[in-house]
Amino acid sequence: MDILFQLADFILHIDIHLGEIIVQYGIFAYAVLFLIIFAETGLVFTPFLPGDSLLFAAGAFAALGSFNLAVLLLLLWLAAFLGDTSNYWIGHFFGKKIIANPKIPINQSHIDKAQRFYEKYGGKTIFLARFIPMMRTFAPFVAGVGKMDYLKFIYFNALGGVVWIGLFVSAGYFFGNIPQVKDNFFIVILAIIILSVMPLVVEAYKARYRNPEK
Repeated sequence: MDILFQLADFILHIDIHLGEIIVQYGIFAYAVLFLIIFAETGLVFTPFLPGDSLLFAAGAFAALGSFNLAVLLLLLWLAAFLGDTSNYWIGHFFGKKIIANPKIPINQSHIDKAQRFYEKYGGKTIFLARFIPMMRTFAPFVAGVGKMDYLKFIYFNALGGVVWIGLFVSAGYFFGNIPQVKDNFFIVILAIIILSVMPLVVEAYKARYRNPEK
């Protein structure tokens, strides 16, 4: 439970913690951000890591000169692109064994939701999933399990990464240091999280409405 509280504190007060990382690691803070985004998108075991909120906070610090904006955008896009690509191949080669292994802590409901997204949106799921926590992690994995055409996957992977990284980093860069936003950063991050998970809530409600006996 302590780990969960620490993770929640890190996400909800990410501006404070990211500032501490920048002070402690200097230029290597780029590597920390790279690893977090790569793991959040590339490892099916770590969907709980911050994504949208981290990008927004990183953009805000870039506006203050803590990061070079161009380097930040390129590096985080690369992390997101390589993360999804790694997740695809993990699903491609090991997905069925991972899902079938009861000792591996994967929430089956997340896999099921990702599969329903594929049934509804097809290959576009890879693009759309970029903007939905949890789905962002499981969509490329399920694509690999289902042997989605790799060229189609790469297209939506690259495009989705560009839009996702560009949108949230730019939002932080241009709006993160507005006094009203900066003084209420916790509320802004909470709002980002709520808006991000809203599509999952809507899909879950629709699924329950279609199958009321469940």
